Amino acid sequence: MKRYDWYDEIHRLDAEADCLRITQIIATHEFPWDMTQALGLALYRTYAVPSIGELLYRTREFTERTQHRYDDTGLILDAILEHGFEPGPGRDALRRMNQMHRSYDISNDDYLYVLSTFVVMPVRWLNDWGFGWRRLSDHEITAGTNYYRRLGKHMGIKDIPETYADFLELFDSYERAHFGYTEGGRKVADATLDLMVDFFPSWQRPVVRPFTMALLDDRLITAFRYDEPSRTWRFLARAGLKARARVVRMMPPRKEPMWVRMSPNIRSYPNGFDVSQIGTFPKGCPVPHGLATVEVPETGARVPVPQSAQGTAGPA
Repeated sequence: MKRYDWYDEIHRLDAEADCLRITQIIATHEFPWDMTQALGLALYRTYAVPSIGELLYRTREFTERTQHRYDDTGLILDAILEHGFEPGPGRDALRRMNQMHRSYDISNDDYLYVLSTFVVMPVRWLNDWGFGWRRLSDHEITAGTNYYRRLGKHMGIKDIPETYADFLELFDSYERAHFGYTEGGRKVADATLDLMVDFFPSWQRPVVRPFTMALLDDRLITAFRYDEPSRTWRFLARAGLKARARVVRMMPPRKEPMWVRMSPNIRSYPNGFDVSQIGTFPKGCPVPHGLATVEVPETGARVPVPQSAQGTAGPA
């Protein structure tokens, strides 16, 4: 098998009708490690939206059971990608994800933004930042966009953008309008960063943390109120990933798919799992409906006030 055989197969397929198969090849044969990093950063970005970061913090799942939430998110999305949307494990995973989401008060706008991060961040990682062994073609970007459009429709998301350019515009405009600091969002970000660092041997962790921080753009650094990474670390992080890409380019293609469930970083289910039984099963919505809200000064976004802090705001 030659290095560009998968590329050739992708370009024999239709970007609409075969978007699932194209996305499978990209994620599990061509760029399995890169897609994991890019989608990890996609999830990380969402914490900087106050309504999302505060919600995740209130559930305590991302701060107290971070490994489980990391695993469940990856395994559910992985099952949908592997098996598609038809009845079976893929449909079970999709149903499980929708059940969890329906337990919380999540706006359609937030759903759209999260979906946009999954469309945009792989392209940003591979093409804009040059961290992939090759660039994605327009055909591949269109197929990936179509796949996530289908996923969004199965999630019940409304007003889904039609093209990659539309998703990119939504992504940028939503971050400009909504990114801002909240204590909960910062704590979720810190817990996730700690988990990412913990994936590496202890002797590497002092290097991994600043290396990872150097990959966060200025918009994220500002939103989380992190210290600005030094220019040296910015250079080293980007140079290191581009060097890795050049090495991967010379390697033979991956013949067998590398699914997320095969990753050593998935640690919560050493004896296997049933995708319909993983994730959270909240008894009620942690978001107080109908209660007072407060404005986040940096963005003007409003987040719910815990009942204990409302004073005379009144009952739910």
